[in-house]
Amino acid sequence: MPSTVVWQRVEGALIFVAGLALFGVSGSGLPWWAALALFFLPDLSFAAYFLGPKIGARIYNFVHVYALGAVLMALGSLLDNSLLVGLGALLLSHSGFDRMFGYGLKAETSFEDTHLGRIGKRG
Repeated sequence: MPSTVVWQRVEGALIFVAGLALFGVSGSGLPWWAALALFFLPDLSFAAYFLGPKIGARIYNFVHVYALGAVLMALGSLLDNSLLVGLGALLLSHSGFDRMFGYGLKAETSFEDTHLGRIGKRG
């Protein structure tokens, strides 16, 4: 595994932990079971692949880019909306969680082709 991929996976782990910490202090008021369900909700974006790999990759990447969670948190802070801050933190944490395990942003060729390398069965 190239060292740049290792660094990006370490970065993902740090973003995962930081996002959980930010969620913990967000005061969102979400019960743990709702937070857990919302944490995994972004993975439903894989369903966009039924529209083809190009559209699937674009929608999946939009939902999984770090910036979306950061923007939601910033917007929540500006609007004094702790729920929006908490949702942004969960989204940020989810994206870090995926990257930590090697599930990167998708190329438009197929779901398995990511910026961290190919996922799934080798060879």
